[in-house]
Amino acid sequence: MTEPTRIFHNPRCSKSRQTLELLTERGIEPEIIRYLETPPTEQELTDILNALDLRPRELMRTKEKEYKEQGLNSPDLSDEQLIAAMVATPKLIERPIVTANGKAALGRPPENVLAIL
Repeated sequence: MTEPTRIFHNPRCSKSRQTLELLTERGIEPEIIRYLETPPTEQELTDILNALDLRPRELMRTKEKEYKEQGLNSPDLSDEQLIAAMVATPKLIERPIVTANGKAALGRPPENVLAIL
């Protein structure tokens, strides 16, 4: 059985809306995960980071006030601590993320996701 295409989506984000529209225009009806309401688990986020070939800090929204308030700019924090912070405060996760075919892409710009479809 093939893995469904999923989008970690924030409907208030224009890039997330554009990415979802791009998928549906191509006849893809992805599983929509509103990650602010249903954050990924630490294991899911680790799998996404591996698929993206990114370190946790590279997937963080570093300009969010929570990033500074939680002291997440400290270089002493481990990848595990950063992942735990993103799961606890999903607003810190960059968006949108699309997973398909065992791969992942960050929809910034939205066209990035076409490479994994």
